Amino acid sequence: MDTITHAFAGALLGKGLFTTRRSESPTEHSQQSGVAIFAVTLASAFPDIDVFYNNFAHDPLGTLKYHRYVTHSILMLPFWALLLTPLIRFGARRFGFTPPSFLWTWLATAVGIGSHIFLDLVTSFGTMIWSPLSRVRPAWDIIFIVDFTMSAILLVPQFAAWVHRDPARSVVRASRMWALFSVLALGVLWFTASTGFPFSVWVVPIASAVFAAIFFLPLIGNRGAKISRSTWARVGLVAATVYLLLCTYAHHVALTHVRDFAAAQKIEAQDIAALPLAPSILDWEGIILTDRGVYRLNEKLLSKSSVNLDFFPDSPPDSYLATARTLPGVQTYLWFARFPIFRVHPVEGNEALDITDIRFKLGNSTAAPTFTYRVLFDPSGHVIHEGNLRTNQR
Repeated sequence: MDTITHAFAGALLGKGLFTTRRSESPTEHSQQSGVAIFAVTLASAFPDIDVFYNNFAHDPLGTLKYHRYVTHSILMLPFWALLLTPLIRFGARRFGFTPPSFLWTWLATAVGIGSHIFLDLVTSFGTMIWSPLSRVRPAWDIIFIVDFTMSAILLVPQFAAWVHRDPARSVVRASRMWALFSVLALGVLWFTASTGFPFSVWVVPIASAVFAAIFFLPLIGNRGAKISRSTWARVGLVAATVYLLLCTYAHHVALTHVRDFAAAQKIEAQDIAALPLAPSILDWEGIILTDRGVYRLNEKLLSKSSVNLDFFPDSPPDSYLATARTLPGVQTYLWFARFPIFRVHPVEGNEALDITDIRFKLGNSTAAPTFTYRVLFDPSGHVIHEGNLRTNQR
């Protein structure tokens, strides 16, 4: 999941779970709650600090090897929380705020890191939660890596609390927030269409109506002013939990469809998965790995029509593939890839072997998917270059 959405989740968790401790002074209580919320928010974004690894190592496979590694480890979580806690408490005092106790701050920090690990685990990228003891990459395939619905569920309740905090300005704030989120829904429509995952235009007015209900209905009788920030946050946490449960059920249904398809077609599968697609829990991608290539099925769970099927064949085994499999870079890529396909083709008088993980092929796009690895051979079969294929290369 993207770092921004992780921060949204941390802020919601902080406001919903860490604003109830009381101290002798209302001001001190407010400051302690604020520091705790900040601790959860910061910690929920912290694990993605590993993306800066390549700024120092310049490792072409660093993203695959070290993103979602030790900073995303359940085993290392207590240590990271212990590392961040004194820094957060020191920073709070430095800026004149009273932090909560060391244990309470540590707990808030641990919850933030834990939420990050969990929300990455439910995507399809793979997270090394047992590192450094094991580099296995479990992936639950429940939500898309960038899930706009989840982002909205995590963010809207926090803005709703802000809208209704000041009754004198709540109407103006509600109007502005409704307009902002409606425009963002249009932006999501444009973005998903440009990346090969379009959804029906009618979803935008439905989303706009939902936003209107959340921002405007509490204005009736000034009910919104009576709802505390922590209550808004807890409602958001319940909504996010329900959404994840619905996605889990949808994943079960989609995976069952893929398995039934493979059995009906008598496909000898080496691996099978159902991957979520943006932006709806009704849209899924079935993937079947075989020894000849990869099948990809586009599923709409409410549609009774047959699935759209693509087959991506592997190039026949040859000396290029045999040589490539001995290269450390290729071995690292194949450790990461769940559904690789192999394609040998000529490139400017040489032969190129491209290895692509179908997980990252966007819709019907003809562009090379993210994380395509290329090994280039000269006419005599010697390796002259290897590395990630950039998007402007062919």
